[in-house]
Amino acid sequence: MAQASDEAMFATIDDESNSIAIIVKHLAGNMRSRWTDFLTSDGEKPDRDRDSEFEAPPKTRDELLALWESGWQLTFDALAPLTDADLSRTAYIRTEPHSVMQTIHRQVTHYAYHVGQIVYLAKHFAGPDWNALTIPRRKSAEFNAKVASGKASQR
Repeated sequence: MAQASDEAMFATIDDESNSIAIIVKHLAGNMRSRWTDFLTSDGEKPDRDRDSEFEAPPKTRDELLALWESGWQLTFDALAPLTDADLSRTAYIRTEPHSVMQTIHRQVTHYAYHVGQIVYLAKHFAGPDWNALTIPRRKSAEFNAKVASGKASQR
């Protein structure tokens, strides 16, 4: 998102697509619902209005980034105190039981899907100004040589 202009954060590629801002709003709503008291209450909170997450995003980059940060903070705060014993406990999402491990897996894959959308859109709108987040195109051999020589790491 740092590489997306303010305009790009709120732009869509067509009428049926979501903007980066809408995706962030949806993720923040999902994270709040799933991780607030996730071991003791259903992950689909009664006050969540999922449909509204796809409408009227925040109006500024700062508001959007605050939503992004608050969603991730809730996620990490919920995961940090877990022990091995917690992983087999039961958590509920829309009244369906899941092990805590299943819940984490479900959410991580959901977040990866949407983060991929954000990256795709940011890259689209940045065009030739995009700086690769991983190994740039046509630079794999160069990167592999740096790893092999100890000048770069994959960690």
